Amino acid sequence: MFDENMEFDRLITSTKTMHDEDVENKLRPKYMADYVGQDKVKSLLNVYMTAARNRNEPLDHVLLYGPPGLGKTTLAHIIASEMRAQIRVTSGPAIEKTGDLAAILSNIGENGILFIDEIHRLNKTIEEILYPAMEDFSLDIILGQGPSARTVKIPLPKFTLIGATTKSGSLSAPLRDRFGVLCRLEMYTPEELKNIVIRSASILNISIDDAGAYEIARRSRGTPRIANRLMKRVRDFAEVNGSNTIDYQIAKNTLDVMEIDEIGLDHIDRRLLETMIDKFNGGPVGLETLSAALSEDANTIEDVYEPYLMQLGYIMRTGRGRIVLEAGYKHLGREVPPSNK
Repeated sequence: MFDENMEFDRLITSTKTMHDEDVENKLRPKYMADYVGQDKVKSLLNVYMTAARNRNEPLDHVLLYGPPGLGKTTLAHIIASEMRAQIRVTSGPAIEKTGDLAAILSNIGENGILFIDEIHRLNKTIEEILYPAMEDFSLDIILGQGPSARTVKIPLPKFTLIGATTKSGSLSAPLRDRFGVLCRLEMYTPEELKNIVIRSASILNISIDDAGAYEIARRSRGTPRIANRLMKRVRDFAEVNGSNTIDYQIAKNTLDVMEIDEIGLDHIDRRLLETMIDKFNGGPVGLETLSAALSEDANTIEDVYEPYLMQLGYIMRTGRGRIVLEAGYKHLGREVPPSNK
């Protein structure tokens, strides 16, 4: 049966695990100059932050969105450092009551920053409290009940809300429209990830050469979190084998042993493709049927396994079900049926 923790056991998951927290805090750059990649986002933010500092005003509210593991939390902390502002960190699910939000906002200093991760998971009541806070820097609190109820407006210090989400489409339109700066984070190139791996290795006192770093980078699915996680595992193999430096051969051998191939697919990804080809002639196959064939939860297949395979152009969702595309056959070294060419 499906194990709900399976996704967190995969080395190539972009979701943060409990093992990532300490290392990410240590590796997190503090200033924009040290942040690798996302050049367009950095350029825009530098302009907006410089203008806000010159006017001695808080930065407009910022929404950071994109797949997990690309550095949204890191960017929020960098903005706080660049703006010389205190930052309060919380998440959408953690704010359960209006009193929780009121307490947080009341204690933010002038021009301070509130960072809400997974902001798409805020409940609607909390969202409605946020609207006047974001627009007018005030809280509208209702005191009493029934005919005697009255609204009290509590002024707040000016602040910047930074929201992070992997599902921008799940944000309500009124909340999304109140963000003045919207930044989409893109997947990283292997060259950018190589530079991140080299920087991280230096901080962790790991010796690594360019070829070794690039081999890790190209198997990291365009995600810094995965690159750093793989680098740590390759370091373990290197140390056990008595090597002082991670080179190409050590990186390749380690990742081959862990069944992570040259484009970042692991055994679960390949099993999904093989099942579709061998049992269903490449599709179309329905999600529930595929779920039963793999003994995997349907939501996990749809939300976790399929997106990267679709990005690569290996599978496609159609009205009749999922099908394997020509590139998927070729990656597995299979002959492409005439109907899929």
